Amino acid sequence: MPKVDFHGTVIECPAQANLRVVLLRARLPLYTVVARAVHCRGHGTCGTCAVEIDGPVSDPTDAELLRLRFPPHRLESGLRLACQCNVLGDVRVTKHRGLWGQRTD
Repeated sequence: MPKVDFHGTVIECPAQANLRVVLLRARLPLYTVVARAVHCRGHGTCGTCAVEIDGPVSDPTDAELLRLRFPPHRLESGLRLACQCNVLGDVRVTKHRGLWGQRTD
């Protein structure tokens, strides 16, 4: 089973599991306080679940690419939407600052 390391907390999940679901089931802080109330529930339209991922996950979906091209995100930042990623192997996930987790500076 793949391992997901989220800021030092390591959990196991089934291969192909949706990253957003994995993090929420483990009660890990994927969303900021405000984003908890306004996120899109995993449809890839709000961008509040943006994370940096090191490790194998599924290719970006069309919805993810569209949302990451729209401010405050930048496609070239390399961030991914947890709701659109399936875990394919061991990964390290980093949530950055900002309402959308987009502040990598």
